[in-house]
Amino acid sequence: MVDFNTAVNAYKQAAGAVSSAVASRKPMAPAASEDESFATMVTDSLQQAVQSGRQAEELSLKQISGEADLKDVVTAVANAEHTLETVVAVRDKVLSAYQEILRMPI
Repeated sequence: MVDFNTAVNAYKQAAGAVSSAVASRKPMAPAASEDESFATMVTDSLQQAVQSGRQAEELSLKQISGEADLKDVVTAVANAEHTLETVVAVRDKVLSAYQEILRMPI
């Protein structure tokens, strides 16, 4: 099994190699600021996914005590489920890309 951080680092290295090769051929569009790297984007997305799950749990507890509307709870749980499915799909794609990179001949 491939570690997620290893896959992300491999992706960053491969992306750097590709972008340097492309940069030598034609000018690139303005790059995003250094603070908005791929790893930062992934970290932020995961934090949002965790927050979505926590919000669904909080609303579920409030509904049990009668403080929240059932419709809000169902919506929050559905959003958390959708976010989790998205995170899993992205993870699968990153791992697949990493495995494909490993299979490339050098």
